[in-house]
Amino acid sequence: MKIKIENRKEEIVTTSSKLFKEKGFSAVSMRDIAQSLGIKAASLYNHITSKQEILSIIIIGVAEKFTSGMDRIVNSDDDTISKLEQIIELHVNVTVNNADALGSLNNDWMHLLEPELSYFLKLRSQYEESFRQIIKLGVKQGELEPLNVEVMLFSVLSTLRTLYLWYAKKEGVDTKELVVQMKKVLLRGIVLKP
Repeated sequence: MKIKIENRKEEIVTTSSKLFKEKGFSAVSMRDIAQSLGIKAASLYNHITSKQEILSIIIIGVAEKFTSGMDRIVNSDDDTISKLEQIIELHVNVTVNNADALGSLNNDWMHLLEPELSYFLKLRSQYEESFRQIIKLGVKQGELEPLNVEVMLFSVLSTLRTLYLWYAKKEGVDTKELVVQMKKVLLRGIVLKP
């Protein structure tokens, strides 16, 4: 019985992720979610307390995937380039497996209520700071060009954060090839070296 309840909750969250991505959190009602599932709105409350709870499950769940992945990367003994490659791979894998949820993460996080909002902002800040420190170390050790760290962070991270938008429009993208291509483009550029 517990498995069936958990499956229904997952189904509610998955359906809600799609609707939030398509319409935005504010434009989706519990009735919309229920209608997409083919059930009555009142039945949703057997599995979930509110639309806010759904949003929190979506956003915090994805944010924690990124944070735990970053923690593993930071704590490894790998060099800077390898760590940056692993971050790109982390983003591709999380995107491929959570494309709809990333819409909420990027567009609807401000609708979280406390304490989830503060928790999310803390996770995001820690993630960005870990990324920044990897780049700074790479510059210091001569593994990366001595460019502005904030520009490098923004350039790579903004591409990775919006990958879900591009990925949703592509069919049949080979994930492994996407990782390889993104590593080359983001870390080595697109200009042929003379």
